[in-house]
Amino acid sequence: MRTSVVDVGSKTVRLVVSDTDGGAPLPVHTSKWRIRLSEQVTPGGPVPERAVEDLVEAVTAADRTATRWGASGPLAFATAVVRGAPNRLEVLRAVRERTGVELCTLPGEVEAELTFLAARRWMGWRCGPLAMLDIGGGSLEVAFGRGRLPDFAASLPLGAARLTHEYFEDEDPPSPERVRALRRRVRHQLRDVAARIRWEGPRTAVATSRTFQQLGRLCGAAPGRHGPFVERQLSSSALRVAIDRLAALPAAERARLPGISAPRSVQSLAGAVVAHTAMKLTGLGTVTICPWALREGVLLRHIEDGPSWWAEITRLNEKEAAGAEPVSLRIAAARL
Repeated sequence: MRTSVVDVGSKTVRLVVSDTDGGAPLPVHTSKWRIRLSEQVTPGGPVPERAVEDLVEAVTAADRTATRWGASGPLAFATAVVRGAPNRLEVLRAVRERTGVELCTLPGEVEAELTFLAARRWMGWRCGPLAMLDIGGGSLEVAFGRGRLPDFAASLPLGAARLTHEYFEDEDPPSPERVRALRRRVRHQLRDVAARIRWEGPRTAVATSRTFQQLGRLCGAAPGRHGPFVERQLSSSALRVAIDRLAALPAAERARLPGISAPRSVQSLAGAVVAHTAMKLTGLGTVTICPWALREGVLLRHIEDGPSWWAEITRLNEKEAAGAEPVSLRIAAARL
């Protein structure tokens, strides 16, 4: 059996087609379409019509590709950029009516839970009490737990693209004052969540997302071509040095550094500041870079709990569109 996931992120629409018969999502095909939503949508602003057109085209292409690879209808979700838009329901409706794909949004806390599940399955039970950090374009997810799903999960508006827009939009490279202002913002918003992680005292810490993967490579971790099973770690001390290196360069020159891709070079500094501040406040001196994240978490939940949980998410999205209370509150309360 093959199952597909479509992930609408801040920069790309990604498709993963996986074999799921054996209890683990084993990828057989991946594709991506670059639509750069974060460059067209201001934080908290509406998704413009041109971006909706791009999104519809990308989801249509992803759906057709999944069909060619013999996968069932995609589990399709959009992350923080669409989730935070005031015209979110109109965007989801447009995609559904024009593509036939039931695109939905996941509350940030649910994203954190699913990413934690992926990290737990990748790392195994031997890692013990586990802390997880994930930096996206629009939000930072933090979770801690001793079991399959986290005991504690939080989502904060501290995504790399969002903060780049708010703090570094008109300075390249930014002034030291802007960098310090960003660090103060992250410390303030992360203070209570970080205190909870310190209190829990995790045995193992993992970090997921392209942001952490690229920062790990910048700080000396093995390149991606060495495969997913090579252990990759990132220390807060190495990351602190990397911040100074990134802050001294304009975005175009950051793209020449190891691991920093051109599309993410603009937001790499903000991502590094968030990552370092989060590690310092939570007391995590070193994190392991985990190759599994939200997409794998969605697939694992689908494998382990069956299709009913995803059907409930899409049903609640539909009820919200019809005027019900916000789906994020209902899903978080139900702990799907």
